[in-house]
Amino acid sequence: MIEENGHKRRLTTTEMLTYLAISIVLNSFANGLAVATNLGSAVWTASAVNLHGILPGSLGTILFVYAIVVQLINVVISWQINWRSVVSNLLFAFLFSYLVQFWTHILVKLQIPQFNVGIRLVLDIVGICGIALATSIYQRVDVMLHPNDEFSYLIRFKFMHGSAAWGQYLSYIIPVVIIIYCFWKTHHLAAVNIGTFFALFCQGPIIGWADQHIFHKLKHRLFLKKSAPTN
Repeated sequence: MIEENGHKRRLTTTEMLTYLAISIVLNSFANGLAVATNLGSAVWTASAVNLHGILPGSLGTILFVYAIVVQLINVVISWQINWRSVVSNLLFAFLFSYLVQFWTHILVKLQIPQFNVGIRLVLDIVGICGIALATSIYQRVDVMLHPNDEFSYLIRFKFMHGSAAWGQYLSYIIPVVIIIYCFWKTHHLAAVNIGTFFALFCQGPIIGWADQHIFHKLKHRLFLKKSAPTN
């Protein structure tokens, strides 16, 4: 949905595809960058990387199976099955999962993990911020969402009065529990570092900020009262 001069209208097909392409490429690249720096990736991705250490299959496959499970949780929360939405979200997750694997492979080949720690920390923070910006864009386009982000979106608008920060914080309970379980199982953590904690506490507020400043004419389908918080 786009708001222009106080009037709301639907996105054209060209606009929709443009925003989706920007958000999917940005999100997958930013996740791959965070993983490649080895200084902590986004919370959901970090939990998938740790699952990859104890389960068979590629990282892309684990990310996609993860998305299927979360999509089932979303159906329970929303108390309805919109098959178009479910199929679209899983298609998004499929593209995203293997694009993350692709970008991670490319960035590791470019020797990002061998950069000095200062440069890697800057790149890691840039990656986390890129994930938040991409999430804000495709949540507002609302044609297809990654199930993980639909999960935080539903929590945000159904239970947290539109607060992007609190919606994100509560949605992180599942991946944080999985990270703890993997650490208990293996006594080792992968992709968990400074960047993960930055994502844990700052990604939600950055999404709220991006809603207001990045492609600000894009509006959420679930409109809020004027008094409701957006960050």
